[in-house]
Amino acid sequence: MSFLGLGGGQPQISSEQKIQAAEAELDLVTDMFNKLVDNCHKKCISSNYSEGDLNKNESNCLDRCVAKYFETNVKVGENMQKMGQNFSAAGRL
Repeated sequence: MSFLGLGGGQPQISSEQKIQAAEAELDLVTDMFNKLVDNCHKKCISSNYSEGDLNKNESNCLDRCVAKYFETNVKVGENMQKMGQNFSAAGRL
């Protein structure tokens, strides 16, 4: 049964709210990318730039660093989602 007869289901999201959500998501993705670049650069690339191109060791290190960063990000996201679902389920009891 709907509340006050105003239709059931989820409340409608306005265009402004959608834009704000998209901007917030873009900010989060940009922040994650900047942290990834900063952390992997510090870890893998020497501050003494002797060559213009990445050497094999630097390239391999960057590949592993980026892969680990994304894998960790996915695992954290999955755990946060599970926690949110558990919290929602506990609130319904």
